[in-house]
Amino acid sequence: MDIDACIARLTGKDAKAAYALTQQITAESRESAAYFDRFAELLCHKNSLVRNRAISILAANARWDTAGKFNVLLDEFLSHVTDSKPITARQCVAVLPEIAATKPELLPGIQFALKQADLSGYPDSMRPLVLKDIVTALQKMDGTKP
Repeated sequence: MDIDACIARLTGKDAKAAYALTQQITAESRESAAYFDRFAELLCHKNSLVRNRAISILAANARWDTAGKFNVLLDEFLSHVTDSKPITARQCVAVLPEIAATKPELLPGIQFALKQADLSGYPDSMRPLVLKDIVTALQKMDGTKP
């Protein structure tokens, strides 16, 4: 697949097509590496749905990172634990156990970010959901300690 066309579809206005493509790329990324750097750029996108897509794809790609690119990207990735949009924060938190399982050297930093997450900026209706996701992620990662 042409990566530029792929990025255009992921950042385009057709949410249904972008979601389907995200699912496809995420599944493929669990089988082999795919354009890590280009997807990493999308973590800073102004649209939270695009950030969600990047989070999913990058988490699936983390297992193939032998050059330490994800390690360098970790702080930026973890900043989405408290993304301005709670749904993006929930997406980020949900994939962290997968990352910790494939890159156990990142586990301490991931756990620290989850334990220190300031959820006070979220509406009262979303705060308990994000907190529950964090607790669930931490419980899943208990078994991934090196």
